Amino acid sequence: MNRVEGKVALITGAARGQGRSHAKRLAEEGADIVALDICADIPGVEYPLATPADLEETVRLVEAEDRRILARQVDVRDQAAIDQTVAEALAEFGHIDVVCANAGVAKLGRLWEITEQDWDDSLEIMLKGAWRTVRAVVPSMIEADRGGSIVLVSSLAGLKGLPNFGPYSASKFGLVGMSQSLAAELAEHRIRVNTVHPTNVDTGMIQNDLIKGVFRPDLDRIPTEAEFAEASQTMNVMPIPWVDPIDVSNAVLWLASEESRYVTGLRLTIDAGASFK
Repeated sequence: MNRVEGKVALITGAARGQGRSHAKRLAEEGADIVALDICADIPGVEYPLATPADLEETVRLVEAEDRRILARQVDVRDQAAIDQTVAEALAEFGHIDVVCANAGVAKLGRLWEITEQDWDDSLEIMLKGAWRTVRAVVPSMIEADRGGSIVLVSSLAGLKGLPNFGPYSASKFGLVGMSQSLAAELAEHRIRVNTVHPTNVDTGMIQNDLIKGVFRPDLDRIPTEAEFAEASQTMNVMPIPWVDPIDVSNAVLWLASEESRYVTGLRLTIDAGASFK
């Protein structure tokens, strides 16, 4: 349908999981892609993060849709690296129309027991990283005078606090406040700003021993897939344990497209009813 034909979308955390899915879905509908990901593990994050090979796979999937992609290994804690990538993207494509701030990690623990580094890393990556990304792109969006769409990937944990996810939840709640301010500031430029709020998504962020153990603390072993799914399903009103990345990507696509041209400041849930349970 080419719903974002002629647009350029910058996506952080694009090497795998939701980020890769967003890149592929937007490319399917006509967008060229700027893909950023750290492609390395982070101390204190107790599950493996994306690799350079993962980012190469995202490139392959986008190019298979006959779209162009600029992919860089960038840590969203590094403003200079983000700025450099944005400059390269503008030189390559001429404009950036869509920003999807998706990069995130989960560091778990009760708030009075986590380390200061765990707290700082969570906010630096998910909240401040989104701010850095927006800060790097928005001036060019205003100058181009093409309007645009900014999508901040929040979470169910950005609408309701979840035990053992305090730093994650604080970051995701912060994205909502940031999006509301940004939506008001950018409205005159026809740049829309919205957040998406998935329940658990079937990606490497939840499909690991750390998260599985948190969901089944009653067991003295790592839960099986079925045991984890059963526990995860209790979060949702609909009888599913988690949504698929494509479910979130379809929401991102709608917010990126002109179909949502007058939608700004929205908190869009893709949560199987978890937010009102």
